[in-house]
Amino acid sequence: MEISARNSLKTTVKKVVTGSVNTEVTLELAPGIELVSIITKSSAEKLGLAEGKQAYAVIKSSDVIVAVD
Repeated sequence: MEISARNSLKTTVKKVVTGSVNTEVTLELAPGIELVSIITKSSAEKLGLAEGKQAYAVIKSSDVIVAVD
């Protein structure tokens, strides 16, 4: 896979919840460390997402907000 994004994390699909338009995908980076993404239903189908499948979480830095107390 070649991609210009700098933040690409290899994960395992933990859970897939399909709705009428969108799909919620829970990705596990390590035991107890999860990331949740909402993608279109058609994209999830095209990628063949299923529990236990390997996938990459690609994070574009302009879309990540960091905050502290």
